[in-house]
Order: sequence, then structure tokens, then C-alpha cells
Amino acid sequence: MNRKQIYNPNSIENVNDRKVFGGNPTGIFELNNIKYQWAYNLWEMMLNNTWFPKEVDMTRDVNDYKQLTDAEKTAYDKTLSQLIFMDSLQTNNLIDNVNPYVTAPEINLILVRQSFEEALHSQSYAVMVDSISTNSDEIYDLWRRDMMLKHKNDTIAAVYQELAKNPTDSNFVKACFANQILEGIYFYSGFTYIYTLARSGKMLGSAQMIRFIQRDEVTHLVLFQNLINTLRKERPDLFTDALKADVIEMFKEAVKLESEWGKYITQGQILGLTDAIVEQYIQYLADDRLTSVGFEKLYNVSNPIKWVDDFAKFNDQKTNFFEGTVTNYSKGSLSFDDDF
Repeated sequence: MNRKQIYNPNSIENVNDRKVFGGNPTGIFELNNIKYQWAYNLWEMMLNNTWFPKEVDMTRDVNDYKQLTDAEKTAYDKTLSQLIFMDSLQTNNLIDNVNPYVTAPEINLILVRQSFEEALHSQSYAVMVDSISTNSDEIYDLWRRDMMLKHKNDTIAAVYQELAKNPTDSNFVKACFANQILEGIYFYSGFTYIYTLARSGKMLGSAQMIRFIQRDEVTHLVLFQNLINTLRKERPDLFTDALKADVIEMFKEAVKLESEWGKYITQGQILGLTDAIVEQYIQYLADDRLTSVGFEKLYNVSNPIKWVDDFAKFNDQKTNFFEGTVTNYSKGSLSFDDDF
């Protein structure tokens, strides 16, 4: 698998010849000619969703954090540490590891935009950590010291590292599934813990920041689901029984890791999040992600915390986060008057 040339004046590739990878692009973004319309639609949606962390008022959260129980503080801090790692990983992974092999300019656009948004999310977490927590250095160092978190992070990064070491067509497809899992399971699970605190009237500013971040993650999830479905049509030869078996194992491992992590950070002490609910929610997410890319469900469970879907929406925004269709944009705000 070859990295694309950034300047290729000898190319005579036309729009119909474009490929997700393995094409022969000129290096010029001719955006009046689009092959993958879904990518350009996502690009415009991402632009419309532009926001900045300073728009979120964290003042009240400073006092709320001081009033959290020890268990709530632990869950909050470890959730932030998890999210910090994943956005840091994605910022570099997209630019250095995925985009260099993508040969369709309209897909290059949204990968670059996603990388920007992941970097923006890292700034958001920095705002949250530095304005609220009394142990900023400890939160930023947890990815090294907390062995449960490190084990999870090592597993998440492994597929990306394999693509970096051995850039084959098959490993690229696996990396797309790994991105889908990261964006659609690991991130969503982390967001839920912050929403649970806000549902009880605590850390509303943090929840508002997460709502902005999650709206971005919707487009990131849709991006990779579309990439997978496009590759299934474009390169059906890659979707072998062996690859499908590997994907199923990736999902099973993700559910196991995230369920164990969720139980570990909540310790049955975060309001409404029992161990059984945590595990079922992760299974539900996995099933939804699998069916969106043509696989069968593994767990056949319902969503045990449906309130999360509504809680993640902006006040006047109609969003189906699992289908990723956003019809309106509003900065909104959380308050006690919101219908949780």
C-alpha cells in the first residue's frame, strides 16, 4: 500500500476513477467534481458545527466539583483522562496514519477537519481540567499510571500501530473499523459518565462541553461508517471471512474492555449506572455500530439508558446520534429547566 503523492502533475485521473485508497490523484482539490458526495456533505456539516471551548461557561462547575463525592471525583477525573488519550491519539492517527493513504480529495478534506476537531477537543479537556480539578498533573499522567487505563489504551492503539508498521489494504480496512469502535463505543461510553453527573444537577458546564464534542463525534462516526460501506462496494475482495472474523473479535474485545473500564471507574457508586446497565449499554452501542456497516448484532439488547440520547441534544436541535443525521445547529445551554 503506497502513500499518495502530494504533487502529481502526470496524473490523468478523472473524477470517476477516484478511489478511497489506491488511486492516482493529482494533488489538486478539484471540489467542483465530487465522486463521494457523502464526504462533501459531511465537510459542510462539520463547518456549520464550528465552535470553540471558550464559549462554554465553566464557572459553576468549579464549585460543583468541590461538592462531588470521592467516587464521583474519581469517575470524573478518570473519564477525562480516558478522553484526553483518545483525542490525542486520533489527532495524530488521522493525519499521520490514515490520511496519507486516502486518495480521494473530498475524503482528505473531512479527515483533516476531523483531526482539527480532535485537537479542539483536547483543548476543551484542558479547559475542563485546569479550571475545575485540583490535580491537573495527576489527571494528565493517569494514562501512564493507571494500569487498567493503560491496558485499554494499549489495545486501542494496537490496530493503528499495525497499520503504521505494515500498511496493507487489509490493515487499512481494519483501521477503519478501529476508528468506528473508538468514535462510536469508547467515546460514547465516556460521555455518558459526565452526562450522568449533570442529570443529577452537577457539572452542567462540563456536560455542555461534552455535548459540543459529541456533536463532532457524530460526524466522525458517520465518516468511518461511510468509509467502510464505500470500501465494501469498491473493494469487496477485502471483506473476506477472515477479515470479518477479525472485526467481530475487535468488537468483542472493545465491549469487554469498555465494560470492565466502566465498572472500574463507577464502582457502582455513580447514580443510575449499575454494572449491569454499564455492560448492556456498551453491548447496545456495539450492536448498533455493527449493523450500520452490514454485520449482524452480537448481543441483541435494548438501550438501558435511553435518556442519554435526548440529553446529548441541543435544545432546538433534532439529532439522531445513532444514525448521525443533524438537522439544526444551536449552541444552547444546560440548565435545571432542561428536560432530562
